[in-house]
Amino acid sequence: MHRKNILNLLQEYLVQHKDEENITKRFIKFVEENSECFNRTLLKGHLTGSAWLLNKNRTHVLLTHHKKLNKWLQLGGHADGDSDILNVAIKEVEEESGLTDLTMISNGIFDLDAHLIPARKDEPEHYHYDVRFAFVTNGNENYIVSNESFDLQWIKLDDITKKTSEKSILRMLDKTSKLPV
Repeated sequence: MHRKNILNLLQEYLVQHKDEENITKRFIKFVEENSECFNRTLLKGHLTGSAWLLNKNRTHVLLTHHKKLNKWLQLGGHADGDSDILNVAIKEVEEESGLTDLTMISNGIFDLDAHLIPARKDEPEHYHYDVRFAFVTNGNENYIVSNESFDLQWIKLDDITKKTSEKSILRMLDKTSKLPV
């Protein structure tokens, strides 16, 4: 079953984050009911993988000024059929920033967020069920800006609210202090 890994991750998250039971159960239900949950062809919504990427000193997070949404967000994107959602998050970091030397610092899933994506061209309005993992860079922190972004920036954790008021970004910011050292 290609959904077994994500369902295991979600169950582990549910055990560790009782305060996020509603969103976690929403994800579990979505995955259980939609065998094509990893494909963007599932028009009502699909899983995406994202990375909350901290610099090696853990003082800054790398955010992208996303072209399609015109918002400052974490790096991430579509699974495109890949059922290893952690791999998706890592691949998106590499594609969107060129950074490759990372270590996962969250124990499993770091955050979950289901958000509505507005209709665009031939795509109807749909949900992204975003599974997020926390990483730290190990070496080079010099990024490249891909064609998916207007810009990328290492933003000081204390200054994030100057760039964005997105609730999910602020929630991840709050969770950052609880990450293992």
